[in-house]
Amino acid sequence: MKSVRIFYLFILLGFLPFCSLAQTPTGEGYFLHTITKGQSLYSIASMYNVSVDEIIKLNPGSEEMIREGKTLKIPQTKSSGSPQFHTIQPGETLYRLTVKYKVSASAICKANPGLSASNFRSGQVIVIPASTEATAINEEEAPKVEVPSTDPSKKWQDMHKVKKGETIFSISRMYNITEEELINANPELRKGKLKKGTFLAIPYHVDPQTIAEKQDPSNDELFNKNKQEIKRLATIKAAIVLPFGTKGQLSTNDKTRMVEYYRGVLMACDTLKKKGVSLDIYTYDSGTTLASVRTILNKSEMKKMDIIFGPSLLEQIKPMSDFAKENRIRLVIPFTSKDKEVFNNPYIYLINTPQSYLYSEVYDHFLKQFKQPNVVFLDANDADKSKVDFIKEIKSFLSEHQIRYSELKSDNITSELMQSKVDSTKNNVFIPTSSSNVALIKLLPQLVVLTRDHPSYKVNLFGYPEWQTYTKDHLNEFFELDTYFYSSFYTNNLFPESIKFSASYRRWFGKDMANTYPKYGMLGFDTAYFLLNGLSRYGSELENNLNKQNIIPIQTGFKYDRVNNWGGFINKKVFFVHFTPNGELVKIDFE
Repeated sequence: MKSVRIFYLFILLGFLPFCSLAQTPTGEGYFLHTITKGQSLYSIASMYNVSVDEIIKLNPGSEEMIREGKTLKIPQTKSSGSPQFHTIQPGETLYRLTVKYKVSASAICKANPGLSASNFRSGQVIVIPASTEATAINEEEAPKVEVPSTDPSKKWQDMHKVKKGETIFSISRMYNITEEELINANPELRKGKLKKGTFLAIPYHVDPQTIAEKQDPSNDELFNKNKQEIKRLATIKAAIVLPFGTKGQLSTNDKTRMVEYYRGVLMACDTLKKKGVSLDIYTYDSGTTLASVRTILNKSEMKKMDIIFGPSLLEQIKPMSDFAKENRIRLVIPFTSKDKEVFNNPYIYLINTPQSYLYSEVYDHFLKQFKQPNVVFLDANDADKSKVDFIKEIKSFLSEHQIRYSELKSDNITSELMQSKVDSTKNNVFIPTSSSNVALIKLLPQLVVLTRDHPSYKVNLFGYPEWQTYTKDHLNEFFELDTYFYSSFYTNNLFPESIKFSASYRRWFGKDMANTYPKYGMLGFDTAYFLLNGLSRYGSELENNLNKQNIIPIQTGFKYDRVNNWGGFINKKVFFVHFTPNGELVKIDFE
């Protein structure tokens, strides 16, 4: 019978329910990186272990803007015994790289788990492991070169009797072969001149490119040969390492969030248990120091984990990441989006989307939802400056796509001022430059007046994830203004699964979840269920099947992509929440 066994270390079972909780450079010393969607100078610098200033020095003007599809020069750090980066060139193969760098295909594949025969293409950057760390090229990877034989029993093109005045060159031209081919077929020619009356074996001509293609192992062959053996997990071992507050100092709100997240994980485990999945769950209080987390990592059972959830504190991520990478254990970072370990550790899962990747998804979805809109930014001089980067970048994005926008900036933005910016022939999308409730209190009444005075105007309000915590204050206005906001986390309290989960949570723990964004109990359930269910189904092949799971989360969307060929996964899922004028609440899921 399948079971869930839970081991509590450092915290008591009774405590939780009552807590409030490329080298082929085009210039000397650099290689080329092609910018992909969502990347920033910071993320690019992080993945290559260089500084932003070093990139700017090689690419003047990049500090102002970088664009998807353009290339950047990245300084190549060359030191003995260190890995280096290589930009794949046209016509290159995995085998040719093993010859060039004197490392095995298995070493390159291991260093680049995101690399495959299907994405091995010109412009891709891969990491080349240091030759001191990598296995030398395997004999079975080497091509089998066939040297032409002079055995007279072989069927040659012809036998040629040498005439007076003939040379190696003239005979080669006569039979449309190379001088080297003629000499290889007749090794005695290396010793002296041609002699009249002697016979030469004339080989068939073979195109050198055809030989190379025939002799070199293909990418498919080498990748298939170095494919990891699929391992199924009879019992999944998972560790939860979070600061529950039993050590060090932790605020009441932070403690509440950690405990709610943990409870959500337990509920996910219980759901999986009922489906026949066997799990061993180990729980640790990480405390708030490096010493406390290192004590946990020194425990013998930690090396046997299949997956670790945590830590929460940014300063504890580095030692956890190093441990996970060394022991090839998946590490789920559930809260922060500012971790840079994901750019160099293939075992990391970042749940919360980094800002540049999140915004790039939002901008693309914005254009899909609003066709050639008239955009009006509303700056009510609010103290909140958290969306400065979002506003700056969306303005640049709109300009790049030739979409008109304007801005109103005042302590008192009236409906008359708003009307002055309206285009009666277009869809008018109003975007506050602040996500605060104070800004909404100032702006929404004036927008409502505008739409009521001019019902023929097409008006939408567009904004931010934080707005879902203000729905009690502005629900009717959101509906009337045909409002949209973007988010990676959202659940409708009237959604059946949300109602069911909230009721179960209350029954399990005797209280409701805190009204936060996101709800941490649901976050714990969604993240744990998604990954533990994936491990139970796919085992070691989880990473190749991440987005194939037919799961509808309660709150958290999932769309995992590797950040590069040698790094981990970030969650790029973003959807729009739409308050329609007829009173419906719709979550728009973009593919």
